Amino acid sequence: MAPSLTHPTTVNFIEEHDLSTPSLPMKEAADYYGKSETFTRSRTYSASHIHGYNPRRIPAFDESTHARARRLSHDEKASQPRRFLIDVEETIRLVLEQEDTDGDFQISVTDAGPKVMALGTATSNGFKTFDIRGTYMLSNLLQELALARDHGRKRIVLDEARLTENPVDRLSRMIKNSFWHSLTRRIDGEGLEIICADPKNRTGRVNPRIYVPHGEPAMADYYRKVAREKPHLNLDVQVLPVKPDDPSFVKSLNNKPGILALAMNESDDGRGGKILKGIPFIVPGARFNELYNWDSYFISLGLLVDGKVTMAQGMVDHFIFEIKHYGKILNGSRSYYLCRTQPPFLTDMALQIFNQLDRSDVDANRAWLKRAIQAAIKEYHTIWVAEPRIDPKTGLSRYRPAGLGIPPETEATHFTHILEPFAHKHGLSILEFSEKYNDGVLKEPELDEYFLHDRAVRESGHDTTYRFEKRCANLATIDLQALLYKYEIDIGTAIREVFDDELELEEDFPLAPFPITPAAYAKTTRESSKGRSQSSDEWFKRAEFRKQMIGKYLWNDNKSLYFDYDTAKEQQILYESVTALWALWAGCASEEQAWKLVTQSLKKFEVLGGLVSGTEESRGKISLDRPNRQWDYPYVLPPHQTMAWVGLERYGYLEDAQRLAYRFLYMMTTAFVDFNGVVPEKFDAVKLSHLVDAEYGNQGIDFKMVPREGFGWMNAAYQVGLSFLNSHMRRAVAACTSPEVFFSAANNGTEQVLQDMTSDPLGLAMDSLEIVTQD
Repeated sequence: MAPSLTHPTTVNFIEEHDLSTPSLPMKEAADYYGKSETFTRSRTYSASHIHGYNPRRIPAFDESTHARARRLSHDEKASQPRRFLIDVEETIRLVLEQEDTDGDFQISVTDAGPKVMALGTATSNGFKTFDIRGTYMLSNLLQELALARDHGRKRIVLDEARLTENPVDRLSRMIKNSFWHSLTRRIDGEGLEIICADPKNRTGRVNPRIYVPHGEPAMADYYRKVAREKPHLNLDVQVLPVKPDDPSFVKSLNNKPGILALAMNESDDGRGGKILKGIPFIVPGARFNELYNWDSYFISLGLLVDGKVTMAQGMVDHFIFEIKHYGKILNGSRSYYLCRTQPPFLTDMALQIFNQLDRSDVDANRAWLKRAIQAAIKEYHTIWVAEPRIDPKTGLSRYRPAGLGIPPETEATHFTHILEPFAHKHGLSILEFSEKYNDGVLKEPELDEYFLHDRAVRESGHDTTYRFEKRCANLATIDLQALLYKYEIDIGTAIREVFDDELELEEDFPLAPFPITPAAYAKTTRESSKGRSQSSDEWFKRAEFRKQMIGKYLWNDNKSLYFDYDTAKEQQILYESVTALWALWAGCASEEQAWKLVTQSLKKFEVLGGLVSGTEESRGKISLDRPNRQWDYPYVLPPHQTMAWVGLERYGYLEDAQRLAYRFLYMMTTAFVDFNGVVPEKFDAVKLSHLVDAEYGNQGIDFKMVPREGFGWMNAAYQVGLSFLNSHMRRAVAACTSPEVFFSAANNGTEQVLQDMTSDPLGLAMDSLEIVTQD
């Protein structure tokens, strides 16, 4: 007689007819795993798992011979979608023990496990098994188990479709429904504990600190109340002076860094009163846990593709707030960024969002855009065409932020090789010299010049690159001129099309003179912004002037490329940068210039994985004394890809845009498939590897079992890039079809295959690993 069975009261049973019913396997984890545990009533093997009997077979090896029978192409197919009955914790243990041979809690192509595991089928109550094979299925299994554990599940019924999901669909779904959520932050009582953490601090343990701008007493009172009500935060609330970006003041904050307050909305507190609430925003991810300037633009493009218009709109609200209270859109919303901005994208960001706002309240939309355009005009006049960033002689702008001393957000040893000779000269340790230099006790003009250019590199967003080495603050770069041309066109277009060609400015600030000449800038008096209304005509004239200066100083017809212009040496710097293509995005290239860029220069930057930042020839040789820089060959980051795709499409070169988008998405997808779902900050596009050898390493790759957030602008590039692909391309990317194969087939073998490249991910990964041998 069979023993009597007692089941836990929480167990729900699935009848066999329920198991044969098609499910919705691609629901998000919260819906898929957010239900009670379930078991099947097997006629023969009733509830065997409950009593500790686990019939799953473990892979058996006899030296190099696998004992399990080989599956064949004509194997019997299940009549219904296959589902597995899984003990979550036990299976996690088995997967990691068997497959994670390098101990990083990820299943990747570099792991040396058998890459096969048997799972019990749900219809047999786990008695009959089916083999899960390959890196992709096993890494997806580990991810699904981690998600199930997140939702408190001990046992699950798992659809095989979640393990074999189309990788393009899976990554796009994770970005839209999971990654954006994980990267969302808010600066208020509920979000401060997360946002105050700053892994870039080098000052040791410091209490969380928030700096509130002058003129926002209600906001200061709010944060003081939060500090009282949440004493465990140890929150220090400080109010900034009227001029928060004074270099001496900003330097005084080096040893007491903190987060900067951002925009808030009033909402009902549920008791008939009002309470301030932080507006949500997206952070880049990993060590970058604050609101960044140009990251946010590219992130917003992905948000718009995914229909998250309100989130993108809130980020513009923060930038409006920053311009009003901090004088600029900050590099990042930390105290040590108060003197520094980043590449300007506000107008395009605002206009793209405006075009997707709900049309039910036209007046509110128009009022919102007015605030954004007014803020952009202030930023333009007080930052980009104001000294010291403007060069009155050429009329071109530069990255040239104010600041004193050594940038405090860098790693402690980042500038050791620069400071060491000066410390030796004064007979001091590097630490002692750094303190005396920062305090102004020791004067070193040569070092001042070095850090002027270093700050400019950081303001450019391209930190770091040999393109800008020891000269960035003097360069009128092609990327900045293209962005400001777009500002001028966008502002003029918005004034003409939305504001009836007349826009009154509400804030009082000095207007920069025009036409731009040294004599005009030598005058000490400036016209007030409130002295007259803005018209489109003056902005289009500014744009036309800048376009002419770009053609005069930056375009090189013999080389069919735009180059940066050194305003100190009064010559072009012949470093070949892919940012030359930003002129296409902005629309400031002529048709002939665009044709030369595409037909003669594009090939200089195109490699297997997309567009490299610059050419190998321009970068020069790499050595121990001259290491790789992350914004140089052979690395790629999303901004350059996205700007090129949009620019090429704008000038009618859609096939080129699609080809480049395919290359980049292929690289991202193969990494996602082969490395447990990784979405990193950057890639080596020549080797198709995220295992890069450059300063700062790579962000977004340090996770356990399941990727939680990817990386902000890489997430966005994937979503935007998919919009450039046709259905045939999308299927090919999902099949991880190499661009060499895909485009050679598409062109009947007429496309020349790029040389010295490989699409073998395992070989590339192994090449990137350092093997240390001992004598």
